[in-house]
Amino acid sequence: MNAPLPITPAVTAAGAGDDTDGVRLREIPYNYTSFSDREIVLRLLGARAWEILDTLRHERRTGRSARMLYEVLGDIWVVQRNPYLQDDLLDNPKRRAALIEALHHRLGAIEARRSPEDGERDAAVGELLTAARSAVERFERQFGEMAELRRRVIRVLGRVTAKHNVKFDGLSRVAHVTDATDWRVEYPFVVLTPDTEAEMAALVKGCIELGLTIIPRGGGTGYTGGAVPLDAKSVVINTEKLISLGPVEELVLPGLDGPMDKPYATIRTGAGVVTERVAEAASAAGRVFAVDPTSASASCIGGNIAMNAGGKKAVLWGTALDNLAWWKMVTPDGNWLEVERLNHNFGKIHDQQTVEFRLRRFDAKNYKQIDEEILTMPGAACRKEGLGKDVTDKFLGGVPGVQKEGTDGLIVAARWVLHKMPPVTRTVCLEFFGQVREAVPAIIEITDYFKPGGAGHAAGLQLAGLEHLDERYVRAVGYTTKAKRHGRPKMVLIGDVVGHDDTAVMGAVSDVIRMTNTRGAEGFIAVSPEQRKKFWLDRSRTAAISRHTNAFKVNEDVVIPLPRMGDYCDGIERINIELSTQNKLALCDALTEFLQGELPLDAGDANIGRDELIGERRKDALDHVAAVRRRWQWLLDNMDLPLAEAEPQFADYGIQAAELSNRAANPKLFHRLQDYSVRTSWKTELRARLDKIFDGVLFGLVREEIKKVHKQVLRGRVFVALHMHAGDGNVHTNIPVNSDNYEMLQTANKAVDRIMELARSLDGVISGEHGIGITKIDYLTDAEMAGFWQYKAKVDPEGRFNRGKLMRGGPLKGNLDNAYTPSFNLMGHESLIMEQTAIDEIAHDIKNCLRCGKCKPVCSTHVPRANLLYSPRNKILSTSLLIEAFLYEEQTRRGVSLAHWAEFEDVADHCTVCHKCEKPCPVDIDFGDVSIKMRNLLREQGKKSFNPGKAAAMAFLTAKDPATIKLIRSTMIGWGYKAQRLGHRIGKSLGLIQGQVQHPPATLGKPPIKAQVIHFINKPMPGGLPKRTSRALLDIEDDTIVPVIRNPKVKRDESEAVFYFPGCGSERLFSQVGLATQAMLYQVGTTTVLPPGYLCCGYPQTSAGEEDKGQQITTDNRVLFHRVANTLNYLDIKTVIVSCGTCMDQLMKYQFEKIFPGCRLLDIHEYLMEKGLKLDGITGARYMYHEPCHTPMKVHSGIKVANELMGTRVDLSDRCCGESGTLAVSRPDISTQVRFRKQEEIEKGAEKLRGADAATPVKILTSCPSCLQGLSRYSGDAGGVDADYIVVEMAKHILGDNWMAEYVAKANNGGIERVLL
Repeated sequence: MNAPLPITPAVTAAGAGDDTDGVRLREIPYNYTSFSDREIVLRLLGARAWEILDTLRHERRTGRSARMLYEVLGDIWVVQRNPYLQDDLLDNPKRRAALIEALHHRLGAIEARRSPEDGERDAAVGELLTAARSAVERFERQFGEMAELRRRVIRVLGRVTAKHNVKFDGLSRVAHVTDATDWRVEYPFVVLTPDTEAEMAALVKGCIELGLTIIPRGGGTGYTGGAVPLDAKSVVINTEKLISLGPVEELVLPGLDGPMDKPYATIRTGAGVVTERVAEAASAAGRVFAVDPTSASASCIGGNIAMNAGGKKAVLWGTALDNLAWWKMVTPDGNWLEVERLNHNFGKIHDQQTVEFRLRRFDAKNYKQIDEEILTMPGAACRKEGLGKDVTDKFLGGVPGVQKEGTDGLIVAARWVLHKMPPVTRTVCLEFFGQVREAVPAIIEITDYFKPGGAGHAAGLQLAGLEHLDERYVRAVGYTTKAKRHGRPKMVLIGDVVGHDDTAVMGAVSDVIRMTNTRGAEGFIAVSPEQRKKFWLDRSRTAAISRHTNAFKVNEDVVIPLPRMGDYCDGIERINIELSTQNKLALCDALTEFLQGELPLDAGDANIGRDELIGERRKDALDHVAAVRRRWQWLLDNMDLPLAEAEPQFADYGIQAAELSNRAANPKLFHRLQDYSVRTSWKTELRARLDKIFDGVLFGLVREEIKKVHKQVLRGRVFVALHMHAGDGNVHTNIPVNSDNYEMLQTANKAVDRIMELARSLDGVISGEHGIGITKIDYLTDAEMAGFWQYKAKVDPEGRFNRGKLMRGGPLKGNLDNAYTPSFNLMGHESLIMEQTAIDEIAHDIKNCLRCGKCKPVCSTHVPRANLLYSPRNKILSTSLLIEAFLYEEQTRRGVSLAHWAEFEDVADHCTVCHKCEKPCPVDIDFGDVSIKMRNLLREQGKKSFNPGKAAAMAFLTAKDPATIKLIRSTMIGWGYKAQRLGHRIGKSLGLIQGQVQHPPATLGKPPIKAQVIHFINKPMPGGLPKRTSRALLDIEDDTIVPVIRNPKVKRDESEAVFYFPGCGSERLFSQVGLATQAMLYQVGTTTVLPPGYLCCGYPQTSAGEEDKGQQITTDNRVLFHRVANTLNYLDIKTVIVSCGTCMDQLMKYQFEKIFPGCRLLDIHEYLMEKGLKLDGITGARYMYHEPCHTPMKVHSGIKVANELMGTRVDLSDRCCGESGTLAVSRPDISTQVRFRKQEEIEKGAEKLRGADAATPVKILTSCPSCLQGLSRYSGDAGGVDADYIVVEMAKHILGDNWMAEYVAKANNGGIERVLL
């Protein structure tokens, strides 16, 4: 039987609002989503079935039949929304048959329990059973249909693109089921990741042949669900590989009657180019790319066009539409379409009287032109008059692609105009501490200052962006107040002022500050690029507003005319005050219910009745709560009461009012609440009195329960937060929601209704740049959508693109009616697999992910062109589904599928544990730490697969016995490396390697043995390594002695003592690194203390998922180092030196300040820089510096140290080398993909350094032994680039080419003191 374990605690965790008239909202098991039972039944059985079920559930008798039906629906629902469960059932006919049999068995049991004597009720049950049986039959059929359609898809689309570009796997499907909203409707049937533009038209035709609706998708950063599939038979075409980025070119653009007069700077981009890359290319050429949404680090060009994206620079040059010169797309008939803007005005499109576009269509097969037409429209029609942004007109005069949200074709490339920013920029930050209603008009004053007629405009200055954060955002982003006042500001404005004259710009910024000083503001000016970047940093972290919920928020972006902005902010404040007061009234009701029940007492051994112990306290508390509730209810009901009428009643309700600071004309009671002169406070009005009533140890538990009640109710409080592109009135209105709280979600939806009504009443529009999608379609009238619907019927009547999107009344619901969002908080916390493993901890670590994609640019395992799409965002989405699958299968007692453990391991493998994703993440998720926990879980559950290469590497790193180390070293390095290099030469000569390196295949699961072998040999291991370890050369392998190395010519009291921890890589593998470090310390006269014997820091074990071993090594080492410190207490060791980044990261946990009091932990390079040691006058070779993922340099940036030490130009070479500890031996297939990106960087860097002389030798330096091995593998690439460690390179130049032998001789000749431990 497929019987579930009880999940009551999980349902209880949903919080307030999960009960309605005594009937649970969520009784269907395995439902970890925002859906209540109603939405699930409507989705699976239909409206009539819900009508029957809702009637029956109110008159249930034993409830057994209902539970069995719910279990049937729960099974179907969880499988429908989890592709990992679908794949497992598809691949395992026995498991599938068992599930289907269980579903039929339950329905049969319900049939057996029917009561024919109750005719009307029995008929209703029969109708319900018929609907349920149909749902089970559809569920059963879908597996056969899915298998058949997959075969057809592979056959049809495999002729057009590589087979690994056709993806049915769980990770690909869940990564493309949603965007930044996390709304989900249907999983895509298949995901395509084509390699080139040329494939697109044929792919579209193939999808049309297969009957699949096409959803174009780039970075997945949308906020309205534009790329969320509404149809189960959908294909998402991911354009992230289309990253062709041309040079900045001065081109003469076309006019209607021939070329225009002058050339203008332009750039051609593929649809998959990340927005920020275009901005960087433009900046390098001295130009500006105007499209700069907050998502610029993750969003793609195609999406910018489809949504008509904007950003802060839109105040100067408009949105995507204003800046497009040309774009290319595939139309719903599978042919090509090129759209060209004629007579471009190089400014805001609505300022041009008439706008013309040339549309040219081409045949998909031979690119022969089919037809041509000129599209003409008034520029003013492009957006609502008086607004800087407006994307609500989906028709947009019939212009294809732009603002259509992927409903009329697939955009593949575009050419953009680039602008010239004036040379002088100053950033101003204004912090407002007064009333918001008085601060908001400052926005108008500032923008007017730079408009025609203003002093700034007269001086030739421009406002290049003005961004706003309200009080809630200021708190969410952790804003650090710049003013010397206590507390955070009520509002922050950040703006850029640009011009050609430094004095004029500074004068304008000063004027801006002065004009806002009268509104309670303090101003600050940033001059340097670093300071300006720091000012803007807080603005980039606005997604953190939903940190305190489960990372789900309702996101709106209305546009308000600037003169009405104060009214809009007042309206939002009104909504917030009402929502807050309603939540407090709910708190009063919850407290009343609690106080009327059995109060928990800590009576100890007192033999007195409960009523005597409580006495009058219960009555006093209830009376007090009732009085406070009466007061708050009166405030809520009378907000519009004129203040002159309201204030005389304050005494009757016990309202205490401070001085009114709100200077509104005709003030009302609302204005007192707005300026906090009248407050509704839980702390002062409720808690303080209740704490006094229930004082003492006896009532300690009561006080704790009161706090818990408050916390639970507060969790359901809805509020609205604002930040805006203030220069053009584009207000981002966000409502964070706990999606497991059904009532909270409904309250938020009602708040959105009011916000949209408010925006329209102020002559604004409901979207400025986010689009309409599924979240806002209900707020546009049929009249407003009519033009688009006619256009859609003309160009795509069959719904070949994004079927159902932006539509109303069809078979697919284009709104949120059928959309849900998952919720970690609804998972079964009582489940054994959650309680007894780290799964609960993993789920907690990832639950706040915002899906914003800011982690993608820095992630080593997100390289789309290398078929590597394992960004932390995608891995988190995948991990959440796998956790759901574990929980479901464990609760049904069918056992967790081995396939799911393998998929879980695959996600964990796709991480280099570099921790770089944490920094850009608005909610500070470190997927490196999550990966380590996943690996630990796999080991603890016995599900981690054995890897001989990794096992050998870990044995080498962990071994302490010199003989063992020598044996493994001679076997692994002496023979193994040689064999690998031989394999590389043979593979290269046979042509087995080049294709894999140039076009790495996808790495879903383990590749075949042959492919693994080729992956392992495709980059040669380094040769010419020292034959013995550094300890063997110095005869200090004995772990009972502490080696102390110093120059005997330097007096002891003149020599600074350091403790050097070489680590595995610096003394076992690349012993020249450890020796060079010692030699340079010897050179500067330092006394160097080495640990006794061979030691590992414990990091390799920890990161590999062997936490217990890593912890044991750490503990043993710390104990040993305390013994060393006691033994050498005559040496004043103030510095611990490392030469490896992972050692640095692990040793930071050792608490060395307790071992060597007052000491610091420092990298060898920073130490040498501190000592003033550097090279001078190097000629010949040019240098690049590879920053390790785990940089050992924590005081200064690595590139700064490299330049300082080398005394010559050293360029930074970005990206992971692909070695990543043991990754290259445990998963060489992943390493191949990672290296693909690094090789590009090396080749680009080498070309830049060589310039015109291709024979110039180039070396790549690093500060990590593991990276040294990884970089050595590229020695044959980019015209020959040798790798070396910085200190080794310094030793060669300072001490001579024979430095190693000479240093070993010096050290062995009286330079080593061996202290018995």
